[in-house]
Amino acid sequence: MSSVELLGLIAGALATSSTIPQLVRIFRLKSAYEISMAFTILLLAGLSLWLVYGLSLSLTPVIVWNAIGTGCVAMLLVAKLRYGRRP
Repeated sequence: MSSVELLGLIAGALATSSTIPQLVRIFRLKSAYEISMAFTILLLAGLSLWLVYGLSLSLTPVIVWNAIGTGCVAMLLVAKLRYGRRP
């Protein structure tokens, strides 16, 4: 594994893991009112496109972390739809 590929894996891990505290908070409080629907949809679309890009060029770090990120943001969208009403 090259140092550039390792850098991509570390960067992806840090960026993708940033959604986890938000997911934990939403599911713990059962409230996603504060989360923007537009933000969630745009982020999901962007990550999905990055995943397609990574797949088309066989870029392992891009594929791995955008697949995981897409899953996390999809869960964020489900939580927003389920818990996004005003308190």
